Parts: sequence; C-alpha cells; structure tokens
Amino acid sequence: AVIPDARAIPEELLLSIAREFNFSETTFVYPPADPANTRRLRIFTPGGELPFAGHPTVGTAHVLAAIGEFSLHGPQTTVIFEEGVGPVPVVIESRDGIPVHCQLRLTSTPEFGPPPPSRETLAALLSLDVADLRDDELAPQSASFGLPFLYVPLTGMDAVRRARVNTALWERELRGAWAAELFVFCAGGLREGTHWHARSFVPGMSIAEDPATGSACAALGAYLATRSPERDARHRWVVEQGFEMERPSILQVEAHVANGVLTEVRVGGATVLVAEGRMTIS
Repeated sequence: AVIPDARAIPEELLLSIAREFNFSETTFVYPPADPANTRRLRIFTPGGELPFAGHPTVGTAHVLAAIGEFSLHGPQTTVIFEEGVGPVPVVIESRDGIPVHCQLRLTSTPEFGPPPPSRETLAALLSLDVADLRDDELAPQSASFGLPFLYVPLTGMDAVRRARVNTALWERELRGAWAAELFVFCAGGLREGTHWHARSFVPGMSIAEDPATGSACAALGAYLATRSPERDARHRWVVEQGFEMERPSILQVEAHVANGVLTEVRVGGATVLVAEGRMTIS
C-alpha cells in the first residue's frame, strides 16, 4: 500500500494505518530532505518501521509514476528515494507513458552477520530434516542490505515446500538475533528460466510469510556473488517466490563484481497498479 502524500497524517498513526492495511508493507511518502532527490519514504510492516524494503520501493515508484506525481521521460526514468539506508535510485521503464517495470539499485556494501545456528537447530526451526539443508559452498549465512535475513539453502523443491517455522523454537533461538528472519531457497523453479525457488518467513515483523521480498533478494544477490569464483562478472538470476501462498512473484536480481569486489546489486521486475481507494483517518 502506498500513501502518496502522508504529510497530514500524525506520526502516532502511521503504525496503526499499516496494521489496518495488514499488508506486508505500507509506504508513506514525503517531500525529500534533499531537493536533488525525488521523495522521502517511510516503510512500515504491521510490526514496525523498516530502514529499507525492496517491494515498497519499486511499488512506490510505480504508483507515483502512474498517478502523475512526476513525469516519465522516454523509455527509462530514474528517481531517487530517501530511505533509512540512504538514497535508493529506481529505474522506471515505461511503455506509451505507462510504467511497466521498476528496478532498484544498491551500491552500498552488504553486511554479513555472525555464524548461524547449527544445522540441527536450523532444520528444527524449519520443521525439516538435517538432510534437507545443503552442505556445500552454499552454507547457511546471514546477510543484509539494511534488513538482515538468515539464508538457508535447501536441497530441493520438496524441502522448500515442506518448510514451516517452528514458532516456539524461533522465539527461543532467533528472536533478538542479528538476523531473525528466514529466507529458504533451492536451485531451479516451477517456471522455465527460473534460477532459484524461494520462500521468506518474517515472524519478527508480524508477517508469517512474504510473497515477494526485494530486500532479501538484494542480499541474496550479494550472498551468491561473493561465493562465485569469477572476479569480474555481471551475474543475473531470476527468483520465484510466493508460489506456496498462491501469490506468485517473479524477481530479477543482478550483481556486478569487478576485481573480486561486489560493486552493485539490482532488484526489479514487472509492476502493476492493482487497486486504489480512500481511507478516512479520525
């Protein structure tokens, strides 16, 4: 959900409004602090405010372009949003003046967190067997571009489908950890051309499962690129998510590496305005 102009909304009502929508995220839009940028965004889940999130970023770019808040110039227009992690550029692709695709770009350095729990604990957290977890170069690891996730690569599609968060164990083992939210994935997909099939469990933000997680896919790009032996490469992956929820989402992830250093990660995909309405705040 996107509130295109939130200046008149009292600060203390922002979280209540996000809870009323009960979507994964709600974006509140403000004028930028730096006039060189396009807008300032504040992003809330039903559980609280986030410093950055991928889908609210690209979704807000689409909404503001679709309702004429700024002009689209040719096939591509770049806007810059101020977020908790700093300025985030978004490239909007348009066709006949209508936005059809948005892609955010991150040039900041990703963070990699402390060692994850043991394989046995991770398997129990996900209601899986230890044998369902990969034990190779794609070992579990936490990573972040402002919003930490614990990445748990699994052996195949069946394991991803069977994953269920053991809430009681999560409360004991992960609540309060550097990366408490879980992102499970496996190679391949249900659609031709997909590289990774994924699910995102976000209990710390009052979201049982998220159908599409741009921030997690951004750090996934960093996770994968830093494990590649190529010192100069432009990696591209297609990630499918949300299929188990019957809310399929297709994400395009790019990671650029130069001289062995990760220089940029991009996340995007096709975007569409699905509904609009009015909210009475009293």
